Amino acid sequence: MNLLLMLGEAADSVDSEVTSQPTLNDAIHDLVEKPETTLNAISEFFTSLWNSFLSAIPSIILAIVVLIVGIILTKLCVKLMSKGLSKTKLELTVVKFTTQITKIVLYVLLLTVVLSLLGIPSTSIITVIGTAGVAIGLALQDSLSNVAGGFILMLTKPFKIGDYIVTNGVEGFVSHVSILHTRLDSITNQAIFVPNGLAVNATIINNSGNDTRRVDLSISISYNDDFYKVQKIITDVIKAHELVDKTKPIDVRMISHGESAIIITARSWCKSGDYWTVYFDLTEQIRSAFIENNIEIPFNQLDVHIDNISK
Repeated sequence: MNLLLMLGEAADSVDSEVTSQPTLNDAIHDLVEKPETTLNAISEFFTSLWNSFLSAIPSIILAIVVLIVGIILTKLCVKLMSKGLSKTKLELTVVKFTTQITKIVLYVLLLTVVLSLLGIPSTSIITVIGTAGVAIGLALQDSLSNVAGGFILMLTKPFKIGDYIVTNGVEGFVSHVSILHTRLDSITNQAIFVPNGLAVNATIINNSGNDTRRVDLSISISYNDDFYKVQKIITDVIKAHELVDKTKPIDVRMISHGESAIIITARSWCKSGDYWTVYFDLTEQIRSAFIENNIEIPFNQLDVHIDNISK
């Protein structure tokens, strides 16, 4: 019985509170019957808002000043750091990558300080940054793999800026390694951007990785020509080239008998940076030497024999 009485009293108190709360009709009634009171309430609201804004002006001005000064100092620090690292023995690829990471970290710290000056708790800022980082990480998994690939490239160093590499079906000179991608400049001056994640997981051919490269030429001569004479002509042409490394062996050998020609391979060595110059020069000079010595340069041909057919 006592429980029922208690429940009844609680229900009555709830009803009394609901009925005591102002309704929309009451607000409209007060606006019509007591306009002065309503206008005073609105005026007090905007006055309070304006006073809050005025009280926050010093913090806003301080935050703007800190932001401007922070941006200037960040750019100055990054510039000084880049110059300092460039004077060390670190590779240019590592210097640029480290500079980019430092720049991002400094801007994140600056943003945290500015928001703290505006009255936002630092714990809330860190929480928001952490949450945003997780959300962005889930949404941009491929980009994160590229970031991780950039760090791996910095650690393993399969190439450096200025190297000529072949990877993922493209090739060119490495001009820049950023957080997300590696930029190659092709020999036709096209900018090629390779995601770091792909570069790490793909085969990389670094044509500039060693100081010297071997130049391989494939040359055809007629079956009617003297191989040993041709061998001496090619060898003399190679030895006469100033960019060929004379300390390494020069090989001129017959490698196969083709359908209409004897195939000869000519191998020599040069500096990696001189590869294409030596390749093109030797190709042109060997042809000129063949013409001077009446060496036939064969081409595909078909011999047709017709026998007399008696009727």
